[in-house]
Amino acid sequence: MRKIKNILVTGGAGFIGSNFIHYLFNDTEFDGRIINADKLTYAGNLENLTEINKKHEGKRYFFEKADICDYNAIELLFRKYDIDTVIHFAAESHVDRSIHGPRDFIETNINGTFCLLENARAFWGDRDDVLFHHISTDEVFGSLGETGFFYETTPYDPRSPYSASKASSDHLVRAYNHTYNLPVTLSNCSNNYGPYQFPEKLIPVMILNIKEKKPLPVYGDGRNIRDWLYVNDHNSAAWAIINKGKTGETYNIGGENEWENIKLVNSLCEKVARFLKKDTDYYKKLITFVKDRPGHDRRYAINCDRIKSELGWKQSVDFDAGLDRTIEWYLNNQRWIDNVRSGEYKKWMEKNYSKR
Repeated sequence: MRKIKNILVTGGAGFIGSNFIHYLFNDTEFDGRIINADKLTYAGNLENLTEINKKHEGKRYFFEKADICDYNAIELLFRKYDIDTVIHFAAESHVDRSIHGPRDFIETNINGTFCLLENARAFWGDRDDVLFHHISTDEVFGSLGETGFFYETTPYDPRSPYSASKASSDHLVRAYNHTYNLPVTLSNCSNNYGPYQFPEKLIPVMILNIKEKKPLPVYGDGRNIRDWLYVNDHNSAAWAIINKGKTGETYNIGGENEWENIKLVNSLCEKVARFLKKDTDYYKKLITFVKDRPGHDRRYAINCDRIKSELGWKQSVDFDAGLDRTIEWYLNNQRWIDNVRSGEYKKWMEKNYSKR
């Protein structure tokens, strides 16, 4: 077990990052300091951490508004808080957005990761009691056919500007380990879902559109397959890697839970209808097939045997229960939804999707 005192969480106001901070405070015995560095772009929301801020701000939790591409700002954080561990969540992460505007993805995902690595290398020197953990995605592996799985050794084959930028950042992290002996670990995860996910991703979009009786857009024939992982299961896996993972190694984190998009949307119609005590068939009639997006990968599926056998991790939330928790959260947090929709994201959506 590593001795961790001061963790820099990049992108800690985003979906997975904020859930990770909640996880550290609520589900672990970690007693060190957590420094949340977030630029607060459209998907960064400090409301995700209201409870944490009230209880721990200035004691064990510190928020710093910072751009990971700003070398001097990141250098200051390493020195101010004596950072010994980085968990790097911060990323532009929406495939559709990367197709419409790839520049931000190159800047944040590649240059931002480079900036963090350079600061870690400069500040830590030859220390071996430190760690840079890089969060990545299964999308770097490309697309699977009807059978097979992504393994840690699967060759990279990114198909979108988003996945290409994440693949590039993965290669940078590994290069810093091999070239400079920087202590790193990496993880590639499947599709996350759960509370605080920004309403541009499939599950929250569908939940909210069902509730509001809006069309439920499904790309292509709806038979694209994704492997779904509850966000706290992802975070427990990341924490296991940070504490016990082998330096220089990669671990796949999967839900082992494959669903065709169309089947998932139908299931969400049934579940939300049950919560709202409404007619399921009415919601299913809202399903609308739309033109497929460019380069849409057909199937993702992760083999996560390694993290299970080496680190003793396993999923704790089955998909049925996880969806129920997620639906209930979105139905009960309208104020949060209204607030995130009223900002830059709403302007972007109106600009890019108003004529679709």
